[in-house]
Amino acid sequence: MRRGRGGRRELNDSGLSFLDVISCGFGAVILLLIITKTVEPVVLEKTTDDLEALLVKLQEELFDIRGETREVNRELTDRRRQLEEALNRIAVLERNFSQIQSEFDTTRQRADTLQTELSRYADARQELTEEMQRLLGEGFVPQNQLAGGIPVDSEYIIFVIDTSGSMFQGAWASVEEKMREALDLYPEVKGIQVLNDQGTYMWPAFEGEWIPDTPRMRQSILDRLQGWNTFSNSSPVEGITEAISTYWSPDRKISIYVFGDDFQGGSVEAVVDTIDRINRADADGNRRVRIHTVGFPVQLEYARSMRDTPTRFATLMRELARRNGGTFVGLEDAR
Repeated sequence: MRRGRGGRRELNDSGLSFLDVISCGFGAVILLLIITKTVEPVVLEKTTDDLEALLVKLQEELFDIRGETREVNRELTDRRRQLEEALNRIAVLERNFSQIQSEFDTTRQRADTLQTELSRYADARQELTEEMQRLLGEGFVPQNQLAGGIPVDSEYIIFVIDTSGSMFQGAWASVEEKMREALDLYPEVKGIQVLNDQGTYMWPAFEGEWIPDTPRMRQSILDRLQGWNTFSNSSPVEGITEAISTYWSPDRKISIYVFGDDFQGGSVEAVVDTIDRINRADADGNRRVRIHTVGFPVQLEYARSMRDTPTRFATLMRELARRNGGTFVGLEDAR
């Protein structure tokens, strides 16, 4: 009996446990359903709000973009109009430039013709001067010795000046005077240049270029000449070589004026041959540049015992002028 009772009690306890488990399971399921039903509408509502806010923001950005697009289009239209106006102005300028270029070419042709006529008049004037000297007699002395007999048909002039101590101390006032007279001989030229006998430039800023011919620049050259006492070797070879090799061109008519009082070089013939090679003649015998020479008798006045030096200088200057289409002027007084 006890066993039997004990066994039924064990069976009843097991059945109760199973029902408890089933009940708990159903309860859990019901609880999950309740939780799910409670949370889901909140999540959906929040998502909807977020999407609406995003849509509003995107619409605002779209409006901003449309406004910026309209502004950019207006600016682009303005730029296109400005470009069209600029192109029209360029077309007008090009047309005006073509007209000016045509007028310039015509003017240049007239200037070339006028220059040719002036050269003919200059040659006629030189012949007239010689005839006047013959008629006036051998004792007639022109007021401007430097201008007498010197052709003035050049468009460019270069001065090669001996800046040695003897010249600067014994003849510089006369150098300034003769240079002023030479400049006056050419009322207007296309370019001027000033070197010393070693090829040193008076104005280093214009090395390899032409000094523009203006009244102010002419006066500046004369002012600078007053104190221009640079080193010199009393030989014009370097200065003449620099002048011809740097500035000669087939379309330029150039005259070189060599001012000096002494020649310390080794050989007159060597100098003449060197200049002949540089200033070679064309088929008609015309040299590239004219070379005029002016001798200042400083050595004759201050070194009576040194007769050979000034004689060699005068021989060199006379031969350079004769061979190169120029004129040699020997001054009687260095002052």
